[in-house]
Amino acid sequence: MPVRKPKVVVTRRLPDPVETRMRELFDTELNLDDAPLKPDALVAAMSRADVLVPTITDRIDASVIAKAGERLKLIANFGAGVDHIDIPAAAERGITVTNTPGVLTDDTADMTMGLVMAVARRVVEGAEALQHGEFHGWTPTWMLGRRIGGKRLGIIGMGRIGQALARRARAFGIAIHYHNRKPVSPRIAEELEATYWESLDQMLARMDIISVNCPHTPATYHLLSARRLKLIRPHAIVVNTARGEIIDEAALAAMLEAGELAGAGLDVFEHEPAVNPKLLKLPNVVLLPHMSSATIEGRVDMGEKVIVNIRTWMDGHKPPDRVIPAML
Repeated sequence: MPVRKPKVVVTRRLPDPVETRMRELFDTELNLDDAPLKPDALVAAMSRADVLVPTITDRIDASVIAKAGERLKLIANFGAGVDHIDIPAAAERGITVTNTPGVLTDDTADMTMGLVMAVARRVVEGAEALQHGEFHGWTPTWMLGRRIGGKRLGIIGMGRIGQALARRARAFGIAIHYHNRKPVSPRIAEELEATYWESLDQMLARMDIISVNCPHTPATYHLLSARRLKLIRPHAIVVNTARGEIIDEAALAAMLEAGELAGAGLDVFEHEPAVNPKLLKLPNVVLLPHMSSATIEGRVDMGEKVIVNIRTWMDGHKPPDRVIPAML
């Protein structure tokens, strides 16, 4: 007798190789329109699925999980961040949650470093000036940016991405500082020549560049509050490729507008996809549409991790990328 394939519901379009493989392995229902599911449609999907494959655009809170069908046993998230899923509520219902850590590390670190350079050297501002006919020939004092070599980078969150960013920044001659829940191992600290700050306030007041690379949790909501942003020196720049909710976006926009910060590079926003109108008008801000992890290779790797997690669960084993409440 053939083994019943689990019913897998995918909430967004995924790369073709991933969708094709899922169709081969599982009873897979795809989202051909690639539009985020509305709350009622999401609940309906969870009622008919053994496995749900959501993305960051699906808000799976306790009220949604309470309405899930009895057959739903696995939420195999397509993405590393799981702040859109109520993990404790899922655990109470006996639903396993997995994610896709590690595969996006280099892509995100690359883009973070790119934002540092783009803001410091006014890359986007210069490109726009050229396109608008404002370039009338080289001059010694026009479009001057800041050298990044010799500056101090303060990394908030020294996990995989933070460490990958540190390695890239070291190649540019940038001094590495970081704030984390605990220090990294002595081996990594020595390799990166990294200085640990137990006090985030003290680190912020001494850095030239601040990069946010920690996950969004209740403890990190508005970690960079209006008070903490005021600690940052006026010549410094702030880069965020983690989650928008970690920064008080209104306070950041007000400070940038007032010239109290030199610039910012943001790939994520507090009320995404909405962006603070003040940020959109500022020449010293580089804004990207949440694309730090957007590489073909990365997205396929994410899909392969989702498939491994589902197949391991099917075999009656614990998936390798389980997320449990104690991890948050």
